[in-house]
Amino acid sequence: MTKAIMLQGTGSDVGKTVLVAGLCRLAANRGISVRPFKPQNMSNNAAVADDGGEIGRAQWLQSMAARVPSSVHMNPVLLKPQSDVGSQIIVQGKVWGQAKGRDYQRLKPQLLDYVTESFQTISRGADLVIVEGAGSPAEINLRPGDIANMGFATRAGVRVVLVGDIDRGGVIASLVGTHTILSDEDRAMISGYIINKFRGDVSLFDDGIAAVGRFTGWPCFGVVPWLKAAVRLPAEDSVALERLARGQAGALKIAVPVLPRIANFDDLDPLLAEPDVEIVFVRAGERLPADAQLIILPGSKSTISDLADFRAQGWDKDLAAHIRRGGRVIGICGGYQMLGRTVRDPLGIEGSVREIEGLALLDVETVMDAEKTVRNSVAVSAENGEALSGYQIHLGITEGADSVRPFAIVDGKPDGAISSDGRIVGTYLHGLFASDGYRSRLLASFGLTGQSRDYRAGVEQALDDVAAELEAHLDKRWLDNLLS
Repeated sequence: MTKAIMLQGTGSDVGKTVLVAGLCRLAANRGISVRPFKPQNMSNNAAVADDGGEIGRAQWLQSMAARVPSSVHMNPVLLKPQSDVGSQIIVQGKVWGQAKGRDYQRLKPQLLDYVTESFQTISRGADLVIVEGAGSPAEINLRPGDIANMGFATRAGVRVVLVGDIDRGGVIASLVGTHTILSDEDRAMISGYIINKFRGDVSLFDDGIAAVGRFTGWPCFGVVPWLKAAVRLPAEDSVALERLARGQAGALKIAVPVLPRIANFDDLDPLLAEPDVEIVFVRAGERLPADAQLIILPGSKSTISDLADFRAQGWDKDLAAHIRRGGRVIGICGGYQMLGRTVRDPLGIEGSVREIEGLALLDVETVMDAEKTVRNSVAVSAENGEALSGYQIHLGITEGADSVRPFAIVDGKPDGAISSDGRIVGTYLHGLFASDGYRSRLLASFGLTGQSRDYRAGVEQALDDVAAELEAHLDKRWLDNLLS
């Protein structure tokens, strides 16, 4: 039988995603056939799986760590929050419906069958499946119908390792409190725990481990230090945006407005990795910096409401001033749609507002359409033939006079638009900055002539570095038993 273990957290953002990725890479490096799995994810950072359909970017990264093709079955339920219609529900890669919070709770029992089916599919042919929970099992108000944590673990018979984040403080209370409020059945599923994000001398926590043991009887499977290599991995979801500071002060300053429903912002990771690039994430109440040379409008899960918020922040005026100063703009997916003259939603897919005036920086118009484009893509720059690769996840058809100057030829068809002066660019192609040649040309156009970097190789190395740290700090007996 396929072996499986599930990492659940004492709360959100305790580092489960990176730990699962690191364990997947460690297993793969030992020659073990390993697969990642997350029953339910909530994120607007989505990827296109190799077998088609949407999954969370985290599971895409974990599949990369496991050195296996990504699959929609690695993340059978993906919730994508969007404005006043609640969340879009993606089931096994395809749009399944929409629901607001309370309505979704009633739908979860139906979704557990899909989750179980996908887990069985992922398990076939694998030696090990490493499962990631969502949120915390301590949210006992959500336990009825749960599919993300103990509801899945008890249904599938998968043992659980609890992860506590010591960096945020209160880790002893969070572990002991979780033990206290879980039901006997759920508590019995927990084998032990891992302390994550420790800084300093690990021996200083010896008494903490002893205290947790006295209250819970759980063994500690290791104290993992703050993993510096994790910052070189793509961010999982918008929670990470709260921690993202400016990049290092460099020769090129790029400003990125943080939209309420920002999506696929990991498009920016390859630029963040460049030493001569400074990225400023502009939040509500702040101004787009006047000294930025490039402004990137990122993807959005709700173009119309995010465009309204963009104006409410006064960013449209900042953007106009940026252009008057000779600045440049790149809009990706929803950001591309915002750059046009109008965005129309006749079917009310995004909500109650059926039409909004765009920023009119590109002579194009967008009409939202019920059919969603989801695919990995191979492309070339229409300007210079530079090879590009990436993916598309979007609703809407965008056309207009500026489309005669496409940004790229994607899957054999023109994509995007460029203004007549060449300073405003829009495209539906996510992931374009990860194309080393294109990124190098873009930076060179701003006067940066440093050596081109292999972004993918950098991510691979970061995964190996995380795996090495886990091997050094996790309990050897537990780890060898898991990976045997």
